[in-house]
Amino acid sequence: MTLGALLPTPGEWQIIGLSIAIAGRAVLLGLPLATAFGWLIARRRFFGRTLLDAALHSPLFLPPVVVGFALLLLFGAQAPLGALLARLGMPLVFTSAGASLAVGVMTFPLMLRAVRQAIDSVDPALEAMAASLGAGWWDRLWTITLPLAAPGLTAAAIIGFAAGLGEFGAVITFAANIPGETQTLALAIYGALQVPGGERVAMRLAGLSFAIAIAALLASEALLAWGRSRAGR
Repeated sequence: MTLGALLPTPGEWQIIGLSIAIAGRAVLLGLPLATAFGWLIARRRFFGRTLLDAALHSPLFLPPVVVGFALLLLFGAQAPLGALLARLGMPLVFTSAGASLAVGVMTFPLMLRAVRQAIDSVDPALEAMAASLGAGWWDRLWTITLPLAAPGLTAAAIIGFAAGLGEFGAVITFAANIPGETQTLALAIYGALQVPGGERVAMRLAGLSFAIAIAALLASEALLAWGRSRAGR
């Protein structure tokens, strides 16, 4: 096999770019929510906290197709919310924005878990000391909690991104497999395997997906190590 046979074709570069864009938007959508809910669950005690935590983690144990079907029920063309968004010129079903939503929902629990662990690692005594000096909860959040948890938040974003590259079931159910619009690496691999003789294309795309995910995870580990060394100083 020649080197040229291993390199992506122009069409595959488009798939890679679209996959990165969809996963990136999913992180931009999910990380702020994961941070808010992670702080709420880590720092507050309230009735229904355990139930809320379980509900937010439900995409981890639900079949991805079920999540995609639920999104169809909420945002499909016949659903009230979906019809409203379509009238406003913001349809989600069968669009790249919808693919990002599906990826964001599926990767949200992973980001939430990482964010919660990062906030749990921040010593509450530091926040209590700041409170005793007159700092409100908003000031404590932005000057103590989030800066100290920043490496964990960054790792959460990278983990969510890497996982989003491989999401399949929810995306194909809610956004379909449309070349140039919603066809990510995972969907392109599936499509290649449906074509006789497409195993070589599928293998090349799988290798590219693996390489991108590994690079993201290595970046996450490097950022965590950098954060720990900075905190040690």
